[in-house]
Amino acid sequence: MEHTIAAISTSTMSSGGISIVRMSGKDAIEIADKVFVSKKNIRLSEVESHTVHYGSITDRNGNIIDEVLAVVMRAPNTYTREDVVEIDCHGGILVTRKVLEALIGAGASPAEPGEFTKRAFLNGRIDLSQAEAVIDVINSKNEYALKSSVSQLDGKLSEKIKEIREMILNHVAYIEAALDDPEHISLDNYVQNILNDVDKCVESVNKLLKTSDNGRIMRDGIRTVILGKTNAGKSSLLNALAREERAIVTDIEGTTRDVLEEQINLGGITLNLTDTAGIRNTDDYVESIGVEKAKKYAQEADLIIFVVDSSRPLDKNDEEIISLIKDKKVLVLLNKSDMKREISREDLSRLERFKTVSVSAKNETGLEELEQAIKEMFFEGKISFNEEIYITNVRHKNLLSEALDSLNMVKSGIELQMSEDFLTIDLMTAYEKLGMIIGEEVEDDLADRIFSKFCMGK
Repeated sequence: MEHTIAAISTSTMSSGGISIVRMSGKDAIEIADKVFVSKKNIRLSEVESHTVHYGSITDRNGNIIDEVLAVVMRAPNTYTREDVVEIDCHGGILVTRKVLEALIGAGASPAEPGEFTKRAFLNGRIDLSQAEAVIDVINSKNEYALKSSVSQLDGKLSEKIKEIREMILNHVAYIEAALDDPEHISLDNYVQNILNDVDKCVESVNKLLKTSDNGRIMRDGIRTVILGKTNAGKSSLLNALAREERAIVTDIEGTTRDVLEEQINLGGITLNLTDTAGIRNTDDYVESIGVEKAKKYAQEADLIIFVVDSSRPLDKNDEEIISLIKDKKVLVLLNKSDMKREISREDLSRLERFKTVSVSAKNETGLEELEQAIKEMFFEGKISFNEEIYITNVRHKNLLSEALDSLNMVKSGIELQMSEDFLTIDLMTAYEKLGMIIGEEVEDDLADRIFSKFCMGK
């Protein structure tokens, strides 16, 4: 990390009011002095930390590129724990790139994706789970995903992992000390102490793992497939939820012949909606392909919204859908509630095992009840962030599962009356797996893969 890096830290896709070009490294302030001309004739190397200065950025020929504000922040109280200079320039794409080129021409190196955050991790300002939370904050699709990511960025997950690891390490250290000095440190009846704390660790890890499904849904959204027979109102529902005409709606059966995907935000929850072809037996080759696709998508969904036309009795097509979704999370929408209900009480009773909501997709009524029903199905009616930590990262989930396996092996070893030195093997494996979550035990290539997913300039 000897070289000083520079990158544009704001959007490079469109113009805006301002753009920020950031530098980090031991020579950041010296490099900035080569291209920054202060209106007060002062050098940035002479100013105090965390101060803002008005001036111009010039190219190598002394031509003014832009009027800017230069922000000087000295190590270690910076994002990277290195000297940092940020140039706030006008938000045009061309002028921002020219400012970056001036800094590179003066000695900075172009930053790799995520390199600023990687330096923050390598310099000990944040751990790996917090670094991963940075990109989750950037990519948050809804309010709940943002709150969860901010919680992890604040170190809530790190604190819990460190707490579990400390409990494990205390026992490993005691056992090793007792083995080295048996005359002064006794292991008599110590196994019960290990078992008590391992039980606590297992409980804590299990609690984290139980949040992983909801955590994934918070971050990525609920994979939702809309199923129903032809003309049940599936496409009308998609349009009502999307607040625009995304799907063609006609009275002609089989209008929707392929899947149509849309991501919507419903009361802070992201739904990855897939509208499908109406389920029915058909001789139309193209439509039959759409029907088979609908069935395939249904098998992979987190949630099935089964749209039932309440103005018509259930038929064999509805029966096929009920058979298809019997083992899935299902929300039945009794659509066309604005029309006379023709569905029989007997048919309604057969749908009672599913959560049902009456809606009119055409008139956009019942959507609030739909939103609440989804929250109840996935988040027990609400999402609380008071003390809850949600596991949103697949890497974290896998490592927690591996740590849990090792902790359970410790318990099995205790039941088999294995010696304490054998127990330390599985204790240390659990300790290392948990350490990989926060970056205590991580290989360089894994860190490189994680930070390569970041945007440039972060």
